[in-house]
Amino acid sequence: MTRLARGYAWTLLALLVLAQIGYPLTAGTTRARLTVATVVLGYLLSVGHALLSRGTRTALALVALATGGGLAIEALGVATGFPFGSYDYSGQLGPKLAGVPLIIPLAWTWMAWPAWLVATRLVKRWPGRIALATLGLATWDLFLDPQMVAEGHWVWRDAEPALPGLPGIPVSNYLGWLLFAVLVMTALRPLAGPAVADTDARDHPLYALYLWTYGGSVLAHAVFLDLPASAVWGAAGMALVAVPLAVTLLRERRHRDRDTGPARPPERSTEADRPPADAAT
Repeated sequence: MTRLARGYAWTLLALLVLAQIGYPLTAGTTRARLTVATVVLGYLLSVGHALLSRGTRTALALVALATGGGLAIEALGVATGFPFGSYDYSGQLGPKLAGVPLIIPLAWTWMAWPAWLVATRLVKRWPGRIALATLGLATWDLFLDPQMVAEGHWVWRDAEPALPGLPGIPVSNYLGWLLFAVLVMTALRPLAGPAVADTDARDHPLYALYLWTYGGSVLAHAVFLDLPASAVWGAAGMALVAVPLAVTLLRERRHRDRDTGPARPPERSTEADRPPADAAT
C-alpha cells in the first residue's frame, strides 16, 4: 500500500474508534444513528483496504460474498427462520430490503475482511485459515447480538434454548453465524490474495481494527453497557483469535527490535589517537 492508502485506512479506523467511544455516551435516536455511522465507516475501511491492498478483483469478491451473501442469508432468515431462528428487525436501523435493514450486510463485510486477514497471518494452510477466519467472524456476534437486542434493533420470536446469561437470543443464531461465516471464508479463499510478509505493514490497520473490536467490546459491555454476561462470552470467544494475533504481533516486533538493535556510530580516529611518526621505526 502507498502512504496515501495507509493514511486512508488509519484515518477511517480513527474515526470508527471515535464513533464507538461516543456510543455509550448517547441514547435513543442519536445512538441508533451512531450505530449506522459506525457500520458505514467499518464497511468503507474494509472494502477500501481490500481494494487498495489486493486490487479490484478482491474488493469485488468481498462485496459480492459478504455484502450480497449477507443480504441474501438475512432475507432468508427473516422469511423462513433458517439458519438463525425466527426474528424481526425494528425500523431503527434505516431502510430495509426484503425485511432486512440495508446496514446489516455492511456489518457482515466490515468484520469478515479483518477476520480473514488475521487468519492468513496466523495460519499457513488454507483449511486452518478458513476455520480460524470463521471463528474470527462468528465469535464477534457474542458481543453484537446481545448489544443490538438490548437496544431493540431486532427481536427473536423464540429465544430458547439460549446461552447462560444471554436470554432473548437462541443458540441457533450463533450456529447460523458459524454456517454463513464458513461459507463466506471458503468462497473468499481463492480470491483474497496471498498473506503478506511479516515485515509488510499494509494489513496493520485491519489487525488493529480486530484487536480494538475485541478489547473495546469487552470494556464497553462490562463497564458502560451493563451487559456483563456478553462481556464474558465475547471475551472468551473472540480471544480464540484476538489473543494469538496480539501475541504474534508482539513477538514479531520484539524480533525486529532485536535484529536491528540500536545503531552504533562508526569509530573514528583522531590526531590524539595516532602514534607519533618516529614510533613506526
